[in-house]
Amino acid sequence: MKTNIQFIPFAMLLNREIQRFMKVLAQTILTPMMTSTLYLLIFGVSLGASIQMSSGISFLEFLIPGLIMMGCLNNSFQNSSSSIVSAKFGGDLEDYRVSPLSNSQIVWALSLGGLARGLIVGGITFLVGEVFFYSTTGAWLNVHSWPIFVFFLAIGGLSFAKFGMSVAFWAKTFDQMSIVGNFLLLPLIYLGGVFFSLEKLSPFWQSVSKFNPLLYLINGVRYGVLGQADVSLSSCILVSGVALVFFHFLALRSLNRGSFVRW
Repeated sequence: MKTNIQFIPFAMLLNREIQRFMKVLAQTILTPMMTSTLYLLIFGVSLGASIQMSSGISFLEFLIPGLIMMGCLNNSFQNSSSSIVSAKFGGDLEDYRVSPLSNSQIVWALSLGGLARGLIVGGITFLVGEVFFYSTTGAWLNVHSWPIFVFFLAIGGLSFAKFGMSVAFWAKTFDQMSIVGNFLLLPLIYLGGVFFSLEKLSPFWQSVSKFNPLLYLINGVRYGVLGQADVSLSSCILVSGVALVFFHFLALRSLNRGSFVRW
């Protein structure tokens, strides 16, 4: 009975998070579809034809997994952070304190909601990439390993949903939210190997790039799709697992000590 009492509000909070982004399908589906189309058209097709990859794959093949992960990470972060921010703005955040859910359950419900949106966007990006790949080569892009592909998408989506929660609880203004997104999240994603391979960098910048955890998340997805990556699969699994644990405890700490003040 106690388990049921705890599960019902958890399921309701998770359902609320999913319904919240499903009400704005244009933002959830059409926007990432348009963004993916532009990236693939400009970088994958137009510029990609003149870029040679030493690994024996086309630049379009290289680009698609990176865009899938980028869309998943961005939208997982935005979903959980916007949920907290909108609750702060509306004065509803205090409801979390009086709910029958533990802090850990709140973190998991919000992060799973963010993951759901991230996976939807990642799936849409994958389909758009398949269309571009087929129109260019006349063949479909085969996924090397679905379990590895989905594993890294899930780990990445959960990690950044929890990170988004942490930032939203910490932030006291919209400007602070923008600072994190523009000066931390965006550079990490773009420098994580979405548009370039480590082999194109000098040894110094290769060493610097390996301190970016997103490099391992993105290359994990790339290995799942293509069967090859710039870093080893074991390194991707290790760093991704550490990132998930770190962001989970960061989200818990932010929930315990963050600002619940209405904006």
